[in-house]
Amino acid sequence: MRIGIDISQLAYPSKTGVYNYLSNLLLNLTAIDKENYYILFFSSLRRSLPIPFENKVRLNKKVTIKKFKFPPTLLDILWNKLHVLSIDKLIDDIDIFMTSDWTEPPLRNGKKTTIIYDLTIYKASNEMDKKIINTQKRKFELVKKESDMIFCISDSTKKDVMDILEIPEKKIKVIYPGI
Repeated sequence: MRIGIDISQLAYPSKTGVYNYLSNLLLNLTAIDKENYYILFFSSLRRSLPIPFENKVRLNKKVTIKKFKFPPTLLDILWNKLHVLSIDKLIDDIDIFMTSDWTEPPLRNGKKTTIIYDLTIYKASNEMDKKIINTQKRKFELVKKESDMIFCISDSTKKDVMDILEIPEKKIKVIYPGI
């Protein structure tokens, strides 16, 4: 199976949150999975993948990284607002595509899945930048319509996804962060 994953948020390395969850998930998943082939989509206008992460992933012959220089704002417009430019046109045919933090590209063929870390934009929006709130809300509307499976990082996030986004429990799985 060919699995595409958006890793663009790894352009912002940190010691917490989304970066750690996604980078550890990918490093471990690609190390233990001997059957599937992974195509990692990365886009940032000014940033690059952290060298340690890229070097580790490139050792695996079943992983390809496809890099682009699209700014996040452009991808928000193309994917979250206009919902054009299918991801499989950029990274080739895939059976599954996993989105994560910011954008929700269209997919011509295959299944879509996403990771939801939290729904802070609905619970503490008065503390957040309006651009972030609007981007996330557009993304989540598309997730509701298009995702075949949603991965949450906790039972609390799963409950929020069911209550706030009104997504049925049968479409949600919890994958806890590792220690």
